[in-house]
Amino acid sequence: MFEKIKYTKNPPANNILIWDGDCGFCKFWKTRWEIKTKGKVDFKTFQEEAVKFPDIPVKEFKKASRLIETDGQLYSGPDSAYRSMWHSGNRKWHELYSSNTIFRSLSDHSYNHIAKNRALYFKLTKILVGDNPLKFKPYWLLYLILFIIFFSFI
Repeated sequence: MFEKIKYTKNPPANNILIWDGDCGFCKFWKTRWEIKTKGKVDFKTFQEEAVKFPDIPVKEFKKASRLIETDGQLYSGPDSAYRSMWHSGNRKWHELYSSNTIFRSLSDHSYNHIAKNRALYFKLTKILVGDNPLKFKPYWLLYLILFIIFFSFI
């Protein structure tokens, strides 16, 4: 499980979400979030940014994304995504994560499972919504309809 680090002594000039640049799944979703945050969050890989944050172990950057805000506050794993969306105006997920222990636990465990199986979830993402993170295609709806039709005949 990733460590929840709360603060860094080296705050950035702009909010920054640090992600794994070697991960296709991460890149896919980073591209989507980058559009949604409209420049309120910079997106950088840990491979290029980790040296700027010596108080955060590189192994922790490898385990989970990190959102570092200009005041040094640090959000980890699923909350880094939720807090990034908070900057775009969608505040409900970060608030739910902060206030609901069940939702927080489910989010953390789901994030950890996905992080350990990124290749599988990247393939699944492309099967369900296509290859382009900017133009989702509702393939999942077709699969659902086929599933329903198949079980209707059984």
